Amino acid sequence: MKLKSLGTALTTVALIGTAITGTAGTAAAASAPDCTSALVNIKPKETVNIRSAHTTSATALGTWGKGKKGSICTTDGKPVKGGTYTACGKKSNGWFYGGPYGSDISGWVPATCIP
Repeated sequence: MKLKSLGTALTTVALIGTAITGTAGTAAAASAPDCTSALVNIKPKETVNIRSAHTTSATALGTWGKGKKGSICTTDGKPVKGGTYTACGKKSNGWFYGGPYGSDISGWVPATCIP
């Protein structure tokens, strides 16, 4: 009986997550990607918000200052698709996960600002 209740509870949580995010995979995709490599000594073209998910409506966790060195996580060198934005003079839906050195904050940043 407990296992059936646990299964029902997990299904309910998954459905609530889907209702909140709009898709079943978005919540998992918003967490840090499984990186196979990183690009280091990256300097954003402009100061960017570091966000909790790859959309401009996600919570801003902090900022990554223009020209301040940091790193981004990447599995194939390409950004992850997320919400559309305009930043650093370009419109895109590409996002990288990373942050500045010396900060304990990491999150999603607009790919158009990462050289």
